[in-house]
Amino acid sequence: MSQYQDLKKACYDANMQLPKLGLVLFTFGNASVVDREQQVFAIKPSGVPYELLKPEDIVILDFANNVLEGKKRPSSDTKTHAVLYSHWEHIGGIVHTHSTYATAWAQAQLDIPILGTTHADHLTVDIPCAPPMEDAMIAGDYEHQTGWQILNEFQRRGLSPSEVEMVLLANHAPFTWGKTVDKAVYNSAVLEEVARMAYLSCTLRPEVPRLKDALIRKHYERKHGVNSYYGQS
Repeated sequence: MSQYQDLKKACYDANMQLPKLGLVLFTFGNASVVDREQQVFAIKPSGVPYELLKPEDIVILDFANNVLEGKKRPSSDTKTHAVLYSHWEHIGGIVHTHSTYATAWAQAQLDIPILGTTHADHLTVDIPCAPPMEDAMIAGDYEHQTGWQILNEFQRRGLSPSEVEMVLLANHAPFTWGKTVDKAVYNSAVLEEVARMAYLSCTLRPEVPRLKDALIRKHYERKHGVNSYYGQS
């Protein structure tokens, strides 16, 4: 029995949620799960259709991208995941998709503006879109540099990855993360829905105003603030 059996199963389960939620087609996208104690992470193998994916197909790597277990090649986005895990030690899972509306905003090279309370329930700022990568970054270690593009954009904007758990990459697609991989999957679904709502709102009213600060604070704080009262706990 593999010492990584539970980690592989968690990664498999997360990946299988993506087509169920309508976030991926064919072999698009991937989810990964980290084990901080062992300093390893599990990720979907490259190019394997979800309907054919099995737990034993999941690949285990260290943060230097060395394969520790698995017969298949890991996702082509593996180095991006490794960069984020190495620098953001609080995150437990990462999801990358090419979901339609979130990717449309990324291709347009636009932040997703905070227009309504669904957005404000989850974060208090526009969903950031990192700028297009420089040619030298693309020509070099592309996937590794993709991770740095995310890190650098968060540093430039002064954003906390524990508060803003999602990003768009210009011309590419979204990444989300969370303390657990389940939260990363949840964030991916939320991002797609918020992106869809924002697109429709901007289509109906191109000059739609940003959500009022009072509503942003109210909706975020009632779920995440010190005196939060949303839910049963």
